[in-house]
Amino acid sequence: MNQSPQQQEASLHAIDYWQVIKNRYGIILLTLLLVFMTASVITYVMPKRYESFATIEVKPRERTIDPLGGMMSSNGPTMTPQFFGTEFEKIKSRNALNRVIDKLDLTSKWSTDRETVLGILKGIVGTQNIRGTDLIQITVRHTSKEDAKDITDEVSRSYREYRDELEGKTQDKGVNEIRKAVRLQEDKVEERRKVLTTISRTKDIIYYGDPEISRGNGFEEDSEATHALNSWVELEDERMNLESQVQNLLKYDAEALLIYAAGLDLPDNIIKTLYPHYLEQMRQIEGLKASGLGNQHPTVLSNVRIMERTKEQLDEGVVNLRSRLQGNVELVKERLAKVEVRKRQTKKDALERSIDTTDYVDAKRDFETDQALLEQMKIKLMTEEIVSELPNETIIVHEEAVMGASPVSPDVTLNLVLGAVVGLVFGVGIAFFLEYLDTSVKSLEDVERFLQVPVLAVIPKDVGVLHKQNGLSPDAEAYRILRTNIEFNRKNPEDNAITVVSGGAGEGKSTTLVNLAYICAQGGYTTLMIDADLRRPRLHTFFDINNSVGLTNFLTTELMLEDVILQTPIDNLYFMPSGILPMDAAGVLNSRRMSELIQDVKQRFDLVLVDSPPILGVSDASVLASEVDLTIIVVQHRKLPRNMLMRVKQAVENVGGQVIGVVLNNVDVRSDSQYQYYTSYYTYYAPAENQIIPTVASNTKSKQTTTPVASDTKEKDLY
Repeated sequence: MNQSPQQQEASLHAIDYWQVIKNRYGIILLTLLLVFMTASVITYVMPKRYESFATIEVKPRERTIDPLGGMMSSNGPTMTPQFFGTEFEKIKSRNALNRVIDKLDLTSKWSTDRETVLGILKGIVGTQNIRGTDLIQITVRHTSKEDAKDITDEVSRSYREYRDELEGKTQDKGVNEIRKAVRLQEDKVEERRKVLTTISRTKDIIYYGDPEISRGNGFEEDSEATHALNSWVELEDERMNLESQVQNLLKYDAEALLIYAAGLDLPDNIIKTLYPHYLEQMRQIEGLKASGLGNQHPTVLSNVRIMERTKEQLDEGVVNLRSRLQGNVELVKERLAKVEVRKRQTKKDALERSIDTTDYVDAKRDFETDQALLEQMKIKLMTEEIVSELPNETIIVHEEAVMGASPVSPDVTLNLVLGAVVGLVFGVGIAFFLEYLDTSVKSLEDVERFLQVPVLAVIPKDVGVLHKQNGLSPDAEAYRILRTNIEFNRKNPEDNAITVVSGGAGEGKSTTLVNLAYICAQGGYTTLMIDADLRRPRLHTFFDINNSVGLTNFLTTELMLEDVILQTPIDNLYFMPSGILPMDAAGVLNSRRMSELIQDVKQRFDLVLVDSPPILGVSDASVLASEVDLTIIVVQHRKLPRNMLMRVKQAVENVGGQVIGVVLNNVDVRSDSQYQYYTSYYTYYAPAENQIIPTVASNTKSKQTTTPVASDTKEKDLY
């Protein structure tokens, strides 16, 4: 089953893309030239711009001197990944650029308003980080080299002032906050002092500003109670500490237990000594395995056994440590019980004095803690105040702006190269777009796909009239192929009347007919050419013959066939001119006498070739297609759209004609590489002049009972 043309559409191969470029190189070159010239003109008319740049180093604000001799740290922004991006925005910010406008008086100099000047500055000021450094390059491009330099210098200065102002505000805000906190802390210390003074007076305790607590006359008699209390407190702390250690030893798992036990600072703690050795042995085993030794390697097994023995010693040490701690807990409990008894035996007021002492100690601790914090805050305040007065250059200008000597914009080389590249790309795009829009016949496959008829021959471009050449032209081989394909594609040998049609004018059907007739006559066929193009006859011009008497005279008068058929100087080749052009060409051709003429010449000649006008637009060609046996369609390569080609075939078939095939004419085989193999052998196999054998003017297909009718008198008329 035949597929539709849409289903048979194939994608282009890479060589086909190259073919499109070759076929439309003129469009590509023209587009390239136009775009290149446009780029040249634009580059020429563009205003020249001069560039000036300054290089500055930007770093976070940091303290290089500690006025109090302590460790200092930066209080400015840190070098985050967004640091330079933030600084770029600060350089081009409204606040920084407004300073530039005011100092250079750009509104008056450029005679425009502030917002316009600000927009211009944002467009001409550029910033970039020099790769691999902490340097920022500020660039300014302007039509005036003086303005470019002045603006560059002022942008760097204004940015430095703006940044110092921002950091100064931050510094002052921090100092003010510290001052406020110091005042609040001073009030808090004064409240603590009042509470401590009240307790000292009511409890009769003298404050000496040191950790010891002194009383009046009762201090000595309470010394035993105080000593007992202190002993009890110490023993209680020791008991709680020991019990905590025992509980921790019980709750940890094996590995965590070893870590905890190794950290206990106890006498005879063998774990503290063995555990580091145990860890070292584990690292050695891991190192051996990492070096490629397996688990069963002797060295690995030896180290594993040593580690296991160490682990056993550690486990025994943990058990012994737990036993010793539990024993110590019991001893402490016994001592604690004795001290408890002794403490209870002291005076009753010792307990009250202890409570009073506790209140005093708490108040004293709170007072001294807040006072120490106040002193630290005052030191911090003093440090910040001194640091705020210290010079700290966070922006250093390493390269002042220099006036540009030559313009940097437009870049002539870059613009021309881009113009050429864009023109080439645009030209190629236009070429492919035109190729996409072009529905003309481009290949043999197009003809066979849409018409479902064979291509009989591919005729190269600029083929001349063969009988006017020396006969050795390699292009003649294309017509020999056409003659052979006609012979083998006609189903009936008696179908020897053939008309040559085309869709439009100028497709080469007349030249094709003359050359085909010449090749057939050269091959021994008695061939008759009939110029039935009664619109614009041309066959007589190929032989320099007068066409005043010919086909129309025969059809409209009683002239004999011998009166209108002329013999050409070429053997076996005869010609019937068109005659005087009639008013109604289609009516003259669509007559019984025309049918009788075709039947008569079919009997007299081996091959009858009838030239016709273009089939689209006039009805003459359709009439001729209905009268003759076969029709050949001549299609000029890359001219006739595919839908028009289908209409040509349909016009022939609608009148009962039979299309034997298509001749693809005027093919540029030099640019269309897919056709080169059709003609590449012509020259190679063309016979040399001394190898040509005269053709016998006879043919087995000729009718033996019929003789060509050209008389001697008519032969003389040719010259």
